[in-house]
Amino acid sequence: MAPCFKIEKPYPEPLAGVDEAGCAPLAGPVVAAAVILDRARFPRGIDDSKKLPAPVRERICAKLYEVARVGVGIASVEEIDSLNIFWARMLAMTRAVEALGMDPEMVLVDGNRCPKWERPSVAIVAGDAKSRSIAAASIVAKVTRDRIMAEHAREWPGYGWETNKGYPTPDHCNALKALGPTPLHRRSFARVRERLQLELIAAE
Repeated sequence: MAPCFKIEKPYPEPLAGVDEAGCAPLAGPVVAAAVILDRARFPRGIDDSKKLPAPVRERICAKLYEVARVGVGIASVEEIDSLNIFWARMLAMTRAVEALGMDPEMVLVDGNRCPKWERPSVAIVAGDAKSRSIAAASIVAKVTRDRIMAEHAREWPGYGWETNKGYPTPDHCNALKALGPTPLHRRSFARVRERLQLELIAAE
């Protein structure tokens, strides 16, 4: 079953759905989005971003910017390494809601925990598969991050970011071993840290 407004109905409007993309990759930022949908006018086909082909995500994302209020928040690689990925995720979500330019009456957050903020909010596990607002946010977050990684792929060729988006796929891991980490690799992640340790040993 596709996500719908059933979960949203008990809560006052405006209501924002929030989700993120990019917790698992070895490289690049984590990107969150907050979306306030007009329940009478929204793009058809909204679903968990992971279930949609890239062209469909792109089309829906473009439409969301036309008919919905959208905010995007980013936590950098440096913030991921200094805070850890969990708190960087929370930071990106907070920035996404702040970027809406208004205070929603309620925020529905994908996952099992909300950021530490002073606003009414509810965490919903697998929310991107249940709530249309969260699913919309998942699409914006995914499309935005994919575009960022495609840009970085031109700056740092050889790692396959234009296709793997920084996730630990075999081609990315092999490139990391052969080429070493870039400034966009997350030093706090084990695979990157291990590669850096090998460089230190080789330099001794």
